[in-house]
Amino acid sequence: MWQYSTGTRQQLPPQLFEQMGLYRREVFINQLGWELSTVNGMELDEFDGPDAVYVCSHDDDGQVSGVARLLPTTAPYLMKKVFPELWGGKQLPNDPKIWELSRFAAATPYSSGPIEHQASAKHASELLRNVMRVASLLGAQTLITVSPVGMERLLRLNDFCAKRAGLPMKCGFESITSLVIGPASLAALVPAEGTKDD
Repeated sequence: MWQYSTGTRQQLPPQLFEQMGLYRREVFINQLGWELSTVNGMELDEFDGPDAVYVCSHDDDGQVSGVARLLPTTAPYLMKKVFPELWGGKQLPNDPKIWELSRFAAATPYSSGPIEHQASAKHASELLRNVMRVASLLGAQTLITVSPVGMERLLRLNDFCAKRAGLPMKCGFESITSLVIGPASLAALVPAEGTKDD
């Protein structure tokens, strides 16, 4: 049974944050072939600052099984600074109600075989729903994301409505694309006042 932890770098236990960074290195660099920087063995970049909010799945021993990063578009964010061409030439958001989802992974690392694709990982849907719920509670009404194209399939499987903002591009061994996830998808995950969230 996976546990879920949410918070900024300052709020998460230091050991859990380190395990999350090591997991990201294994997934994004070692398995997916992305050319990313590391810090003390962890995959971290300029967007892993005080504005970033993380959602992390892990077991009782702190072994990480999934990660996601949420950033408000009022702060520097990945799409705007690194992949603006994915946005199809339109003006990029700068709005407290629009947040960016990046570094989403729910794959099984540290195995001798090929990595399990995030869209088919057993708990990917659960992680995604937790991320959406956290984003909504942070005040997000819309999510944008730079993600492997497989994220589209995961969103469809969970009945989330997402639209491409531009054309995909190659990154490492996969193609990545920009997606916009609308308000209805996020609002549906937050229970109305006086109801219990199962």
